[in-house]
Amino acid sequence: MKSLIFDTGPVISLATNNLLWILEPLRKQFNGKFFITESVKKELVDRPLEIKKFKFEAIQVEKLIENGVLEVIDNSIIREETQKLLNAANEIFSAFDNYMRIVQYAEMSVIAAAININADSIVVDEKTTRFLIENPKMIVEILKKTLHTSIRINENNLKDFKNKAKNIKTIRSIELVTVAYEHGLLNNYITKLPDAKRNLLESVLWGVKLNGCAVSKEEIEQIVKMETR
Repeated sequence: MKSLIFDTGPVISLATNNLLWILEPLRKQFNGKFFITESVKKELVDRPLEIKKFKFEAIQVEKLIENGVLEVIDNSIIREETQKLLNAANEIFSAFDNYMRIVQYAEMSVIAAAININADSIVVDEKTTRFLIENPKMIVEILKKTLHTSIRINENNLKDFKNKAKNIKTIRSIELVTVAYEHGLLNNYITKLPDAKRNLLESVLWGVKLNGCAVSKEEIEQIVKMETR
């Protein structure tokens, strides 16, 4: 069975853009399962339910879980592997003689779950996690610019992390909404205004960008050009 594991960020991005509903038709078209880990559920549902500002978004996610659109995955192997990944990742890069915590438990639980069930991809918007999997050297450049100092790399921990995550593929919420657009899921939003389709696509792409998806202006322009030519 095909599967995707969702991090917290993409679900929040969809929720704040009133697009959570696209997950059900996307899952059907994917013909597989959409999972979140127990720690991601805590960030999406359990904690926000205690905060008035985020309670409605939490209720919407809970409804997706109850309806089976999102399934919660958790076991002792995932929890054990999550801790190993977290320890390795947060002891790779150091500055001023201190290791830097660059990832959180929930993000690593997504990778651990993907490894555990051999998921097709993880859905993650946060660029640090993606770069750690795809191109760790980019993190070094970002840290250098941010901290204005040299960055040391623990090559053993980096190698250990890369070996564990070597088969992990990543997608972002920007790709999810693009696929939704391609399949006509957003057609109800097409207006009679000039360039309606182009404006619709631009609006949803910028919406997820401004709510946390790491995507450049140039990437958005390229997607819009390709999808509306």
